[in-house]
Amino acid sequence: MDDDRPDVLLTGLLFYDLVLTGLGGPPTPGEEIWTEGMGCGPGGIANLAVAAARFGLRTSLATVFGDDYYGGHCREVLAGQEGVDLSLSRTADGWHTPVTVSLAQGHDRALVTHGQEPPYSQDALMGEPPESRTALVHIEAEPREWLAKAAANGTHIYADVGWDPTRQWSRDLLGQLALCHAFLPNETEAMAYTRTDSAVAALGTLCELVPVAVVTRGGAGAVGVDQTTGEYAEVPALDVDVLDTTGAGDVFGAGFVAASLGGWPLEERLRFAVLAAGLSVRHHGGALAAPGWYGVARWWRSLTDPALKRTYGFLADRIPADTGPPVRHAPVTPPARLP
Repeated sequence: MDDDRPDVLLTGLLFYDLVLTGLGGPPTPGEEIWTEGMGCGPGGIANLAVAAARFGLRTSLATVFGDDYYGGHCREVLAGQEGVDLSLSRTADGWHTPVTVSLAQGHDRALVTHGQEPPYSQDALMGEPPESRTALVHIEAEPREWLAKAAANGTHIYADVGWDPTRQWSRDLLGQLALCHAFLPNETEAMAYTRTDSAVAALGTLCELVPVAVVTRGGAGAVGVDQTTGEYAEVPALDVDVLDTTGAGDVFGAGFVAASLGGWPLEERLRFAVLAAGLSVRHHGGALAAPGWYGVARWWRSLTDPALKRTYGFLADRIPADTGPPVRHAPVTPPARLP
């Protein structure tokens, strides 16, 4: 019998992103800087939604859209262009969609955001969450009721975590990993929460708390343990020209989930996720930089490095025959309406 459950269930805050690239340095008070590049489009939780949908996963998103231009445009991109299911989402009258300006410089970026808390909480949006194969979430200090309900109905929770502005890195947050199938923090977050001094040491602590633990290391790649299969793997990052790192961690997470749903070995899952993130940083923005199967197939066909060809040889049997249409990257300015 066909499994018609969503492959990925998502909820979180949506942003309208404006990304500026090619800065020679950060602006100082009274100074005007002209940039070499710009892109705009949905951000925040949309990064995960688009990245997952472009890998052919049935993606259900519960979020809040403002009743403004930004909200309308983001809704049109997500539902009309990318095929994301928004039946759990709501449009809030009189609420302003949060806007983030991302200033990309080198291998990192600084963010400036304007917005308010949405009028609907994650728990209000989710209610009784639908049965799904996976949920890809950002866990926070305050536990969400819907997460426990989703875990109870058999949904595999793949969790990430954000930066703690208090720098307290409360270990109480790690208690939520009891609900999770996998945890995918970056090395700064992993070391802070586990009180360790290396990514590998942090992984050693995390793998005692969750079946699958992965620590991402930016330009150094990723390392992971799968207790369900007894696998350990460590993979390097790709050597790519970086334009904008916005959302690269989200693209990594979506790639890892897509490969996990395919039942791939851990090393292949990590290499695929690293590849997806590496391809994304060559374009503006988070959501619309996601490569999808189209971008992965195009990279694979263009590959001339014999060593990389051998390393990623597993893609020959993994890339689907139908990789979908060419992906649309972030435009400099959005059209009045999508075609």
